[in-house]
Amino acid sequence: MTHHELPASMIRAKDTVGTTAGYMPGFGNDFETEALPGALPQGMNSPQRCNYGLYGEQLTGTAFTAPSHQNERTWCYRIRPSVKHSSRYSKIDLPYWKSAPCVDPDVISLGQYRWDPVPHGEGLTWLTGMRTMTSAGDVNTQVGMATHIYLVNESMVDSYFFSADSELLVVPQEGKLRFCTELGVIDIEPQEIAILPRGLVYRVEVLEGPCRGFVCENYGQKFDLPGRGPIGANCMANRRDFKTPVAAYEDREVPSTMTIKWAGQFHSCKIDQSPLDVVAWHGNYCPVKYDLKTYCPVGSILFDHPDPSIFTVLTAPSGVEGTANIDFVLFRERWMVMEDTFRPPWYHKNIMSELMGNIYGQYDAKPQGFIPGGVSLHNMMLPHGPDRDAFDKASYSELGPEKLDNTMSFMFETRFPQHLTAFAATEAPLQDEYIDCWSTIEKKFDGTPGKK
Repeated sequence: MTHHELPASMIRAKDTVGTTAGYMPGFGNDFETEALPGALPQGMNSPQRCNYGLYGEQLTGTAFTAPSHQNERTWCYRIRPSVKHSSRYSKIDLPYWKSAPCVDPDVISLGQYRWDPVPHGEGLTWLTGMRTMTSAGDVNTQVGMATHIYLVNESMVDSYFFSADSELLVVPQEGKLRFCTELGVIDIEPQEIAILPRGLVYRVEVLEGPCRGFVCENYGQKFDLPGRGPIGANCMANRRDFKTPVAAYEDREVPSTMTIKWAGQFHSCKIDQSPLDVVAWHGNYCPVKYDLKTYCPVGSILFDHPDPSIFTVLTAPSGVEGTANIDFVLFRERWMVMEDTFRPPWYHKNIMSELMGNIYGQYDAKPQGFIPGGVSLHNMMLPHGPDRDAFDKASYSELGPEKLDNTMSFMFETRFPQHLTAFAATEAPLQDEYIDCWSTIEKKFDGTPGKK
């Protein structure tokens, strides 16, 4: 149980509280935090009268009857109940933010694709700057996912958002963002990630722009840490390295807009105040950030190239044991020491659809053309692997301990086919020549016995 308070200097009536982010360590912990002393009830959740005239309200991320180890909920003690942050809704159009199923009959999703970084635009907020690249599954039946590029150069001003459809995994590639949420403030920059739970209200501010990055929108079960199996209790992503914000609230009465993503559609309404008015909270359903530099990779120390599953940071399970709705996989700096081994990822095709993004540096299987901010897609059961240069170098180099340096790429992997959006197929900077990276691979077969 962890308890933090913000400094009294941050508590200002009728103003924003929490201009500096503060954090509590842990992933899946049961936290408690208050921005005013005594705001958090002790020994019970719903007292007859809450201190400071606050309202008690529960935010639940799972069914009430979910098993205890999966049950997620947070009790909030807020200036106004959330019903005061909601009114009559009108549909709005965010034409570049799509949800599954989104199958364009004029788009061919079957193929090996790669894109250059999507260029920045002007006047783009978190909502107007979202560009959907692929979608999979069905948002209405709560299975599958979508992948997006975000382009943000303007802060949301008196504007707030939450998704009733999904949790969002945010992977910055350029610039710094601040997420001012109901449960506290999260700042993120490249080489960090954030998870924003379904139903959490927030606004997004630009700390250093322009900002670009990647988003995995998860319709299904929440992200969790993968089982380590025989690896044991340590390495990979450790729970203590995840950070959850301390309570911070706003008491501002100003005309504002609330936007909601619900069943793949967007709606907005007008409210009279900031909805970020949670003064204290306790529970385990909350936003979190993680520094990817703390991810401790494990690998082979003698021979052979293990499955990329050992680089899984987070997984969102499906109804099929061992087959994820989504895996978030990280390829970062590491030592390569395997003897008599082809060290880059081998040629393969598999049941998972793989969307990769480059945060910085070079990816070892594609040293040319896959640049920071770029994206590639290899859909389910489509063959892919190293280009010729990478194959030749790995096959004929003199092997010794080698530091794979200046590299950080990731993969959003799902058991569903990922369908390209019209934006990805026609507007995003597609590398038409990408498929040709394998064209110069030669037949090397020699039937002579013992020939290598």
